[in-house]
Amino acid sequence: MTIEEILSNEELRRHEFPVVSKKIYLAHAGVCPLPRRIAEAIKSYSDACMLDDQETVIPSRLFQDTRASAAQLLDAKPEEIALIGPTSIALSFIAGGVKIRRGENIVVYFDDYPSNVYPWMTLADRGVEVRFLNIRELGRIRPIDVIGQIDESTQLVALASSHFLSGHRIDIEAIGKALRDRGILFCVDAIQTLGAFPTSVKQVDYLAADAHKWLLGPCAGGVMYVRKESQDRLRPTTQGWHNLRCPNYSAQEDLVYREDARRYEAGTANLLSIVGLKASLDLILELGIETIGRELWRKRSWMVPALQEKGYLVLNADGALNNSGGSITFSKPETDMRSLHSRLEAANIVSSLRTDRAGNNYIRFSPHFYNTDQELHQTLEQL
Repeated sequence: MTIEEILSNEELRRHEFPVVSKKIYLAHAGVCPLPRRIAEAIKSYSDACMLDDQETVIPSRLFQDTRASAAQLLDAKPEEIALIGPTSIALSFIAGGVKIRRGENIVVYFDDYPSNVYPWMTLADRGVEVRFLNIRELGRIRPIDVIGQIDESTQLVALASSHFLSGHRIDIEAIGKALRDRGILFCVDAIQTLGAFPTSVKQVDYLAADAHKWLLGPCAGGVMYVRKESQDRLRPTTQGWHNLRCPNYSAQEDLVYREDARRYEAGTANLLSIVGLKASLDLILELGIETIGRELWRKRSWMVPALQEKGYLVLNADGALNNSGGSITFSKPETDMRSLHSRLEAANIVSSLRTDRAGNNYIRFSPHFYNTDQELHQTLEQL
């Protein structure tokens, strides 16, 4: 199956993505509806669970194959993948376990999504200085902004791969390389790009992303990446039978952790979500992440001017291909955006209503590859 086939064959599109028969769904940066194959994978496993031990009936090699699929999408190694979700939990594990001493500092962006802010703020209780990036425009973080605000005491920088409101996508490679050259750890919240755009970890130490947005998977079916060379700098913050040496389920005198990223998986896995995660990863890999990214950019490239022609102000409107995520966020002076959002909802068009720190309201469209141009034109007519 290809994106071209999906967009040119309405019967196939409705079969694979049942939501399109009811709604124009443009809120994938929030929580996605499940494609049929992901829902059926979960249902098939759930049905089997009614008749036997839930762990006995899991698909063969579920964990190995899920790690392998996630690693392929991230340009990582399977032993660097921990199956942990949601994103907030994974980022909290990283913030809680990273070895940073009193008096050293970390750099984060205060106007990132709270899941990538609050966990890092807790390091202040350990005497770590938490610095907030000074950025001129909401979400638009350039490599020069990061490099200009670190120093010899900076141990880690934590950023989102794409800002949840503005849709600006950072240059992970450039920022990561600059930090690696200086011996500074780099942690990425990738939930707004994984499944939408290529997201490589070649210059990243830690990464977290849940499946319920662009990956088109279930809630809390997430992945946590920990570079092999950086695992010694990230101690596990949870302990259980799964991540420690535990022969015959007997506790041992010494705490001996697994030698790969499974050391961060303390207990019984969220099997239903992992089954769905595996199916969603395979769907994205089948279609091709490069192809998906090009399709999202194609949609954005004509939708932004169309919104501007209607008098709307679009955040990150002049963003280039490499710095634009899948979200299109807009507002209009003296327009009640809440009422407009309600009008879209009444027309069975699902979008997101978001508000910035100053209290300004915006509508955010986040179409995915299976949304047709006809649907988007129909949406624009409502504006």
